[in-house]
Amino acid sequence: MQGHGTKERGLPITPDAHGIAVLILTVVALILFTRDQIPLESSSLLILVILVVGFAIYPYEQDGVRILGPADFFAGFGNEALVAICALMMVGKALETTGALQPLATIVGRAWSTQPVLALLTTLVAGAVLSAFMNNTPIVVLLMPILVGASLRSKFPVSGVMLPMGLATIIGGMSTTIGTSTNLLVVGIAAELMPDNEFSMFAWVWPVVIVGGVAILFLWLVAPRLLPDRTPPMADTSPRVFSAQLHVKEGGAADGKTLSEVLAKADGLRIDKIQRSDSLFLAKLPSVILQPGDRLFVKDSPENLKHYEQILGATLFNVSDLEHPINEETPLRAEGQQLAEVVVTRGSPLHLRSLAAAQFTNSYGLMPLALHRARAPSSQVTGDLNMIRLRAGDVLLVQGSREAISTLKDSGSMLVLDGTTDLPHTHNAKRALAIMAFVVAAAAFGIMPISVSALVGLGLMIVTGCLSWSDASSALSIPVVMIIVTALALGKALMGTGMADYIAHSFVVAASGLSPPMILSAFLLLMTIMTNIVSNNAAAAIGTPIGMSIAAEIGASPEPFILAVIFGANMSFATPYGYQTNLLILSAGGYKFSDFLRVGIPLTIIMWLGFSLVLPTLYQL
Repeated sequence: MQGHGTKERGLPITPDAHGIAVLILTVVALILFTRDQIPLESSSLLILVILVVGFAIYPYEQDGVRILGPADFFAGFGNEALVAICALMMVGKALETTGALQPLATIVGRAWSTQPVLALLTTLVAGAVLSAFMNNTPIVVLLMPILVGASLRSKFPVSGVMLPMGLATIIGGMSTTIGTSTNLLVVGIAAELMPDNEFSMFAWVWPVVIVGGVAILFLWLVAPRLLPDRTPPMADTSPRVFSAQLHVKEGGAADGKTLSEVLAKADGLRIDKIQRSDSLFLAKLPSVILQPGDRLFVKDSPENLKHYEQILGATLFNVSDLEHPINEETPLRAEGQQLAEVVVTRGSPLHLRSLAAAQFTNSYGLMPLALHRARAPSSQVTGDLNMIRLRAGDVLLVQGSREAISTLKDSGSMLVLDGTTDLPHTHNAKRALAIMAFVVAAAAFGIMPISVSALVGLGLMIVTGCLSWSDASSALSIPVVMIIVTALALGKALMGTGMADYIAHSFVVAASGLSPPMILSAFLLLMTIMTNIVSNNAAAAIGTPIGMSIAAEIGASPEPFILAVIFGANMSFATPYGYQTNLLILSAGGYKFSDFLRVGIPLTIIMWLGFSLVLPTLYQL
């Protein structure tokens, strides 16, 4: 390759046409990956198609020998790291659906009822430790409803709990090769480029323990003080306000009463408008007498809506479904109704689908009442609620019987924000934990590679009934698969054309006055900034070959630079869109973008400085 050949002769590294084209395509890819309106899998497929077609039409050859061709870029689909990632996703799903982590949930819940401050530390440490061995998304999904309910009961602000917990799981995920898909991806790429140097499962656990320990203390003692209480200024325990309707029932407390009497009885009730029929809206005059069938358009917290429903003898029902009010023919009943908040998560049946397409009411016996949009919480939801395409992080307010809501929780397919009931727990829970322990132990003790032990674990989960094929398939994330394959292809193109060496050489020239530890620190900072802008897997796959080239350029060991890629690419702290769990937390805690900056920036600085000191010391740079 041109880059490698010129470097060996001591001549300046110069890029060729293929290298420049790959670099431009990499920049385009990074830009596309930041566009939220374009699905990540669509951007990845587009980049992969351009890369494959480009090298098919214009093969990369030297001395008549083809160096790179389309087949090289398809190899990502069979990459060992991708196989391991997919298998671990499905194994982790079994822990979620069997309720295998319920004992932890019970311990955390009890701790919050007695010692909230110490309970926060316990939660942070437990979340970090668990994340070292499984994907942190199910851990966050497990802990969120517990923390919401427990913190509200203990009067500890939800906003001071949720974000530190989520960031702690990201820190814990850095510590082992299987902690995150990013770790596995980098280890897989490094193994291809450096076959003689393999990382064991706990190869870099001590740097994370040292630096992450300081970070956990920051999240425990300082972060809650930096976060404002996001609870609205009303007698309310929820950070979300929903739009809904109250249906005046015959014989209810509001039947035959004037509007002024109703408002006096329901202190704090705010009525936006009154609808008597499909075409008749009444003026909000104090003397207006309410009749059965009148619909009061209100906006409040779920708890207040339920309170008004009870004291007025009214019934909440779907805001937009005017043709199907609650009656004996619908799944809902006027008595024994409950409200629940359902978070749309990646992989759930509602993700990127409408309620109508998912047949939500018929499937679950629940009536959707209102929607809180995660990325635009102050905006009005207009149009038919059933036809809105839901996104990850959206919160759906639903109404239904206690049994229907309990069934939805027990299904494990959606996140219900209510920590007052027991988590799903089946007779397969201990079996699932034992299989997961085998997967981890087999890889940790070098009995078999993690890709093999994860596949064996997946097979055992299915054979023993801990996991169904439908749950296994739902655990796979197409965006994750596509971004990994595309990033691997771009990384291979950067290396094959010598562009990675050119970038590394340019980086070293720009930092020519710096010592190797300072160069490592600068590279770590570059990776950290990149991962908060684009996908962490994309940043890692592109950064790994560049990091290894930088190490070769300055004659240093590649290991600390590979770890700089892993640590930097995992530091998705400063933006709500840097990591998928951040998006869930954004909604559940009622956070704003600025809250992630308040905590994420100082946490990033702490970990960047910590790794900048620890890595050169441990690897003698």
